[in-house]
Amino acid sequence: MKKKIRISLAAAALLGVTALPTAVFAEETAKETAKDTVEERAEKTTKEERKVLTEVTLNEVAHSIFYAPQYVAIENGYFEEEGIDLTLVTGFGADKVMTALLSGEAEIGFMGSEASIYTYSGGAADAPVNFAQLTQRAGNFLVAREEMPDFEWKDLAGEDVLGGRKGGMPEMVFEYILRQNGIDPSEVKIDQSIDFGSTAAAFSSGKGTYTVEFEPSATILEQEGVGYVVASLGTDSGYVPYTAYCAKTGYLEAHPEVIQGFVNALQKGMDYVNTHTPEEIAEVIRPQFKETDLKTITAIVTRYYEQDTWKEDLVFEQESFELLQDILQDAGELEKRVPYEALVNTEFAKRAAK
Repeated sequence: MKKKIRISLAAAALLGVTALPTAVFAEETAKETAKDTVEERAEKTTKEERKVLTEVTLNEVAHSIFYAPQYVAIENGYFEEEGIDLTLVTGFGADKVMTALLSGEAEIGFMGSEASIYTYSGGAADAPVNFAQLTQRAGNFLVAREEMPDFEWKDLAGEDVLGGRKGGMPEMVFEYILRQNGIDPSEVKIDQSIDFGSTAAAFSSGKGTYTVEFEPSATILEQEGVGYVVASLGTDSGYVPYTAYCAKTGYLEAHPEVIQGFVNALQKGMDYVNTHTPEEIAEVIRPQFKETDLKTITAIVTRYYEQDTWKEDLVFEQESFELLQDILQDAGELEKRVPYEALVNTEFAKRAAK
């Protein structure tokens, strides 16, 4: 009996020794599986975090609250959502933006579309094509040295006005309004020697009786007691295709997915400004204008908001393009009209608007 017990105990011990490695192996396998799962998840997360964004340099003609939808797209991360790592550079003038675009310093240029017409008419190879229109009104204001609640455009006859660079949109829209009001631009002493980015400083130093200014310069001149806004060129000129985005034909053809992502992000910014209050818009774009207080930003956004500055979509319609050429011809800056199809591509904007 004792022998049987010893045999049973020995068998049990043997089974226990045999089962131990199996249990340990199973436990280790489970741990390894769990470890692999955690590592796989971590690796997946890392890959998503390190998702390669396409670097795109955007050169803008000016840094102005006038372009609020673009800054909303930047601050709300819409470009990143579309796989774009955007670098924003301010060119301070359409001529400088176009130079950066043609030289390859920037993939996308943002300026008045007159620059693309000039470039095309000049026979440039790989001419830039407009693929999205942001604003539909002029964004500048006429500032006088005195308050003029009853201002009329005929009051400018014989006066000194800082109009901005010759051939630029601020200057040409200004002349367009004069003609619309029966005034020949020759009747006004228009100073075209000062770049529009420097006119506010020139006006502050005593030059000119009037000046044509973008925001925030117009409001700052008012706050400093140097000048007073007496008219809106955006309101008095009507709907004008003031600023648009363009890229060289070669870039559009080689990177259509990047352009589409870029336009998608802009459309989200456009949707935001068209569905939110000026106060909400101002809060979002505030980081873009750190030297301007929120109250001023809100006041400027409200000005642009109330004059219907921003389109609902980014489609650059032919009617708008032809109006632009009318303005150029009236200003004596265009000898031969350019085909709409040669300089405008609407497929990206139409797709983004769907």
